[in-house]
Amino acid sequence: MAPANLEAALRAYSGGHGEHAVLAALAGSRLFVPVVAVLTEDETVDGLRREKESEMALPTLVGDDGRRGVLAFTSAESLARWQADARPVAVRIAQACQAALDEGADAVVIDVAGPVPYAIEGPRLRVLAEGGTITAPHEDPDVLAAVQEAAGGLPGITGIQVRPGTQSDLAIRLRLAQDADEQVVLRAAADRLSERLSGRIAGGLELGVVFS
Repeated sequence: MAPANLEAALRAYSGGHGEHAVLAALAGSRLFVPVVAVLTEDETVDGLRREKESEMALPTLVGDDGRRGVLAFTSAESLARWQADARPVAVRIAQACQAALDEGADAVVIDVAGPVPYAIEGPRLRVLAEGGTITAPHEDPDVLAAVQEAAGGLPGITGIQVRPGTQSDLAIRLRLAQDADEQVVLRAAADRLSERLSGRIAGGLELGVVFS
């Protein structure tokens, strides 16, 4: 069985909640990577090819865009759901992420056959490979600085509040002057936030306003 906190975080993520709880539950957790037997061939002196004995391999998933992911599973049961004859090997999350980096892969894909597939990619992959933890977006100094840079100087904004989202990783509330045009300010802020936070907030953000 998957750890209860990880299972709950993945279930919440599948229901539309942000992914930070998943990343927090994954940090330091144990996963299972599949090892499968593959047949190799050898060429004989007469030019014919014959099968050699099988070797063990760590399978990877290749997406439509050519990106590669190393497979990992939260439990032996979820691994068997993908391929019943694969041998489960228990590893720490850091080992799985480091294996992906060593293989030149772009991600660790967790529970590809369900119940809730999830991919660790981008900067998160390297952070977890190094044994680190993922800072919550509303506490990340780089994210806070990017939000201030994006929205702090826009006309009509008198204050910014950043907090965890209810259906995303981050919620931003802009406090507007009474005479501000809400739609104009929202569009400008959304454009600038999208540019500054690109690649940082994988679980999306909520943007709203209140008036002074």
